[in-house]
Amino acid sequence: MDLLALADFNLVARHGGFGKAARAAGRPKATLSRRVAELEAALDLRLFERGARALKLTEEGRALFERTGALLTELDETATAIASGGHTPRGRLRISAPLLFSQTAMGKLAAGFALKYPEIRLEVTTEDRAVDMIEEGYDLVIRVNPEPDESLVGRVFLRDRLVVVASPGLARPPDDLAVPAVVRESGDPVAGWDIVAPTGRSRIAIEPVLRLSSLLMFRDAVRAGVGAGCLPISLVSHDLAAGTLVHWGDVDGPDIAIWTLYPSRRLLSVRVSAFLDYLKQAFPKGTPDELAAYIGG
Repeated sequence: MDLLALADFNLVARHGGFGKAARAAGRPKATLSRRVAELEAALDLRLFERGARALKLTEEGRALFERTGALLTELDETATAIASGGHTPRGRLRISAPLLFSQTAMGKLAAGFALKYPEIRLEVTTEDRAVDMIEEGYDLVIRVNPEPDESLVGRVFLRDRLVVVASPGLARPPDDLAVPAVVRESGDPVAGWDIVAPTGRSRIAIEPVLRLSSLLMFRDAVRAGVGAGCLPISLVSHDLAAGTLVHWGDVDGPDIAIWTLYPSRRLLSVRVSAFLDYLKQAFPKGTPDELAAYIGG
């Protein structure tokens, strides 16, 4: 197989068209089209469906792209490392991270990582949706309690837990009365929270009085006394220590697991490896207390 033709195929697949690929690489569009056609002829496969205005990978083309893209990247990185006489991580690193983690910790992480690895061009996109790493060109994603995905591997690097908190001025009512509550704007309807406290297990009935989409807004509203709220302990631990919020109990349920995910492959990008190592240094134990200290530091 012609590796140069394969590299041109990956270039076109990654940019979603011959014109975009040609502009990005500074190469003639006709050359890229010819090289891809030669690859299709050599494999006796159609790799792209060519429409009047759109170019789309065939099923075979998608499989080839997913299996060869990472290997070509590794070859390029290896050649660059050998040519430079070392293994200094360099190049572009694209990461997708969830909103709350980005707002509270990612800026500090990204800055520290950029200072440590000045030859890596880090790009972080904030979004809570499940991105398609291959299609959208991400090297690594950070996700909270992700759904299983056979095409990805990863690890838990942080854990958190949910707690019910309230302003000191808001008294917890008897169990048969509902408490005013701040709830997620996009969440499923909830009638109450099952909690574990030093006094035992109990259920807090709630009456939603405010619906918000951001957990930072959530926390501010709870601080203001409009209602109780269910929040990650890392986000409110400083308020609990300062007495600006009081702890009614831990939510009875599994911990929050924060994962790093990347395409399943034998050779891991040196840039991804460097970022994973940096996360391990930032959160060696991966506990909620570590995350709270990092956020508040």
